[in-house]
Amino acid sequence: MPVTRGFRRRRPDGPEGRLPPGQYDTGAGWPVLTAEATPRIARESWTIGVDGLVERPTTWTWDEVQQLPRSSYSGDIHCVTTWSKFDVVFTGVSVDDLLAVAGPQADAAFVMAHSSTGYTTNLPLADITGGKAWVVWEFDGKPLTAEHGGPVRLLVPHLYFWKSAKWISRLELTATDRPGFWEQNGYHDRGDPWLEQRYQGDP
Repeated sequence: MPVTRGFRRRRPDGPEGRLPPGQYDTGAGWPVLTAEATPRIARESWTIGVDGLVERPTTWTWDEVQQLPRSSYSGDIHCVTTWSKFDVVFTGVSVDDLLAVAGPQADAAFVMAHSSTGYTTNLPLADITGGKAWVVWEFDGKPLTAEHGGPVRLLVPHLYFWKSAKWISRLELTATDRPGFWEQNGYHDRGDPWLEQRYQGDP
C-alpha cells in the first residue's frame, strides 16, 4: 500500500482514552494511502447511488446531493496501518438520509460500498446507520482533495479507515455478507480499531 513520504511517527500523546491499541498519533499530517491510481473525477459527472435490497433505488447527482440536509462529523479517525488522527472535521450528508429515501428492505443486513475505481469494501448495515456514517466532500472546511477521496468519499470513522471508501459512487444493500477488495486480501471483515481487528482471524 503506497504512502506519502514525510510522515514521522509520534509518541502516542493524544488525549487519554482516544488512541486505540497499536496506534500512534500522526499529529498534523494525514498520510495518503491507496491501493490504486488516484482518479480525477469532476463534480459535474459524479453520482452516488443506493440500490440492491431497497424499495426505491435512487441516484443523486452532485447538485442533488447538495440539496440534502448537511451533516458533519467531528472526532478521530484510525488507519489499519497504525496511524490515528485526532479532531478532524468532515462535512457531507448522513448515510441515514440517503437510506431514508431509498428505503432498505427488511432482509437487508449488509452493504457493499463501491468506488468509481472498482474498489469495494463490505460493512454490516448496522455500522453505517444510526448516525455512524457519512458521504463527505469537505475536510476541515475545504473541498476534499482527490488524494483523500474527493470529490466525495464514504466516512465510517468508528472502523479502520479502509472501510471509508474513497471516490464513493454506490452503496449496494445485500442480505448476505461478501468480502470487498482488502477483505479478499486478508483484512478483517469488520475492522474495529478498539478490538484490533486488522486481519482475518483477529477477534
